Amino acid sequence: MLADGRRVFVKAAVDEMTDGWLRAEERIYSQVEGGFLPRFVAFVPENPSMLVLEDLSTAHWPPPWRVGDVDAVRASLASIASTPPPAGVPSIVEDRGWLDLGWEEVERDPAPFLSLRLSSRAWLEAALPTLRTAAESAPIEGDAFLHLDVRSDNLCVQRDRAILVDWNLCRIGNPLVDLAFWLPSLHAEGGPAPEEVLPDGAAELAALGAGFFAVRAGLPPAPTAPRVRTVQLSQLRVALPWAARGLGLDSPG
Repeated sequence: MLADGRRVFVKAAVDEMTDGWLRAEERIYSQVEGGFLPRFVAFVPENPSMLVLEDLSTAHWPPPWRVGDVDAVRASLASIASTPPPAGVPSIVEDRGWLDLGWEEVERDPAPFLSLRLSSRAWLEAALPTLRTAAESAPIEGDAFLHLDVRSDNLCVQRDRAILVDWNLCRIGNPLVDLAFWLPSLHAEGGPAPEEVLPDGAAELAALGAGFFAVRAGLPPAPTAPRVRTVQLSQLRVALPWAARGLGLDSPG
């Protein structure tokens, strides 16, 4: 709580990596204004760096997904995409391999993926060429501002407005990337199936997302994010069948 009685939310860096994340976020908050962002209060650059934002603890943090929440998120994603990208935000194409090499890595070492028991080895070997080709051809290029980490733990709904937090990964690209990467977690939390929200031409983006989660979900827990593998697995459980349906593959299960 500040001296004037206002409640705020403070994010503090704990190491060099999180310090970099906070500095990346501060550049967004200092250059962008919009109803899809928390109100920026202050940035403390000293060690540890601290980002001070409005307190959103009274907002609704899904799940559950209430009537109108999905529409609110879609409206905010559209607003983000139409916002001129701030200076210094890189294009998604500059580090495309971070997104689309998932299936290539699974092919090189399938053991972590197969340990999840989401498919047989025979299904994976038969499906990999199609999944790789689709992911590598996914239409990620564009000139829209992207959040690139849309999940329920990174958003809340205040009245009818969806507010997104954690802006350290934002990029410039195709706005459908934000939508396609959000849909698996939405459905895993009781929301609509991906095809109900993004019905046409999404097979390549579904394959891209599935590969992103497939190469990570079976890895050992991340020391700084112990829940991330569980979250990635829940996303993969939706993204993989979605990609298979869209690409005309047999069901992996």
